[in-house]
Amino acid sequence: MHCWKTINVKKQYGLERLFVLSSLVVIMVFSFAYALLGIINDTHKSDDYFWIFTIAFLGVYPLHKIFHFIPMIGLKEKIKFIVFNQFRFIPTVHLRIIEPIQKGRFLFILLAPFIFLNALLVIGALAVPVFAHYFTILFAYHCGICLIDLIYVKNLSKSPKCALIEETDAGYEILIAE
Repeated sequence: MHCWKTINVKKQYGLERLFVLSSLVVIMVFSFAYALLGIINDTHKSDDYFWIFTIAFLGVYPLHKIFHFIPMIGLKEKIKFIVFNQFRFIPTVHLRIIEPIQKGRFLFILLAPFIFLNALLVIGALAVPVFAHYFTILFAYHCGICLIDLIYVKNLSKSPKCALIEETDAGYEILIAE
């Protein structure tokens, strides 16, 4: 096996640019989703239960990580958990896959939170229209969190079908058989 390509989005774009792009995604997704939900269901919105919204807002990131972990349950021996502080005060959890895995499974691991958590948030907005604005904010925030995953999916999708993906300190390495 040899390394076909190494991808490190954080080095390629820089954390500041990723933060700005993520913020723009949040604003655009919220604007379009809220307008669309307003067209679908023009119900009076309530600001009751704001404390539950606050807890949900703080819980989106841990849920995102859980949805990354669920497809990796069979790979427990191949996973390493790393906790570090981003910007000195924001604790972040990093799940590192320490052995190569198939490209298709890796893409599913990257996309799982985007698909399933966003589906739950959209269903919540449609099912409880009086709190649709809360769900829309959570949906937009989660889309902003998913931006890095989606950039990796875009880059990895261009790799050969039979490739294996390994995560290293340098980024994601795309390995192919010689």
